[in-house]
Amino acid sequence: MKTIKYFLLALFFTTLLEAHEPVHSSVSAYYENIDFKNSVQKYEGKLLGIGADIHSGDSAYKFAYEGAKTQTKQPPLKDDLTTQKLFLKYMHTFENDISVNLNYINVLADNIAPTANGVAYGGGLGYDMNKNIYVNFTQFYTDYKEFNVYQSDLKIDYKTKMDAVGMKFTAMAHYIHMDDYTDNSFSENANEDYLTTAFKFHSHYQSYHFGTAAYFGKRVFAIMDDGFKIQHHAMEFDRTYAVGFGKSFSNLVLRLQYVYQRATELPAENENVEVRNLRIITDYRF
Repeated sequence: MKTIKYFLLALFFTTLLEAHEPVHSSVSAYYENIDFKNSVQKYEGKLLGIGADIHSGDSAYKFAYEGAKTQTKQPPLKDDLTTQKLFLKYMHTFENDISVNLNYINVLADNIAPTANGVAYGGGLGYDMNKNIYVNFTQFYTDYKEFNVYQSDLKIDYKTKMDAVGMKFTAMAHYIHMDDYTDNSFSENANEDYLTTAFKFHSHYQSYHFGTAAYFGKRVFAIMDDGFKIQHHAMEFDRTYAVGFGKSFSNLVLRLQYVYQRATELPAENENVEVRNLRIITDYRF
């Protein structure tokens, strides 16, 4: 009942915002197939999500709700994994090109990991230096029952155009600090501090889109995608590559993304686990 309550609240909130004449807004749905190789716990999973990105005046409201089910190896696990998560973000831009953002994440359900019911909060400050460069710093705090995570994100976007091709280059750094992580068997094999850097590239030409990304350095229990992904299982990722393609059909945008990741399952210290994600996203803009 608690999960349904949060979902209906988010859906009502989004519907209410749509009634205030939003500009350049969108609703989305996505499906993700996740394949695990060399894992001692998981085979493959499927994820479904819905979301909305509503713009009204100088404010933007974004939310996503997703549920996933993963086939597990039994033993050692007793049941297949089921998860549900809620993501919320509010952003406001002031006349002096300064913006603030507030993030909220709730792991509504997880029937295996002790991170179930974990909550993350984020607050950030952004600045449009000029029409080409945008800088943002966001601080996250994640409160799990048995440990806490502090994450500091720095992001720099550079936009440019070459003839009819629009391009955006992004550089990011994620600093993660673990607190009370040695007090339980789930996270005790993690390190106290992590630093991850990433580079992203996105381009569009007429109705076609292309993007790629690469992450360098280890991370664990990280918040990703500007607060719309949370890695709440004990997996230490050390390699991530992504590529995506998309095409616009009037107001409808279809996108296909492929992500490759390599990780170590920390409780068992099982190395060289490969995770492959294939994601299909549909956006309707209005």
